[in-house]
Amino acid sequence: MKTIETKQAPAAIGPYSQAVEVNGTLYVSGQIPFDPVTMELVSEDVKIQTEQCLKNIDAIVKEAGYEKENIAKCVIFIKDMNDFAIINDAYAAYFGDHKPARACVEVARLPKDVQVEIDAIAVKA
Repeated sequence: MKTIETKQAPAAIGPYSQAVEVNGTLYVSGQIPFDPVTMELVSEDVKIQTEQCLKNIDAIVKEAGYEKENIAKCVIFIKDMNDFAIINDAYAAYFGDHKPARACVEVARLPKDVQVEIDAIAVKA
C-alpha cells in the first residue's frame, strides 16, 4: 500500500491519508471545499464548493500518476438535496464525456459544516 500526499490539495484534518494506492487502485479520501494553501472554506456558494472538491480530487489523482479519466467511482455527500442540480451541473462540467459510477446522498452534517464532500476511486487500466 502506498500513501499519496500533495500540497496541491488540503492536508488531512484527521487520522487518514489524502489517498492510498493498492494494486493499481487509488482510493481518494472525501474532499471538502477547502483551499489547500489557506485550509479555509473557498465560498458559501455550493457550486464553487463542488468545483473545489473536484479540484482537490484532481490534484491528488494527478499526484498519484492517474488522470480524471481513471476515476471509476465517486460518492457525493451533500447537506441539502435541493442543491442536487447545481452540484450535478458542476460535476458534469468537470467530467465531461467521462461518466464514472456514482452515488449521491444527503447527510445531516459534513466536516467543518461544508455543503458538499466528494470521494473517488481511480483505477489504472
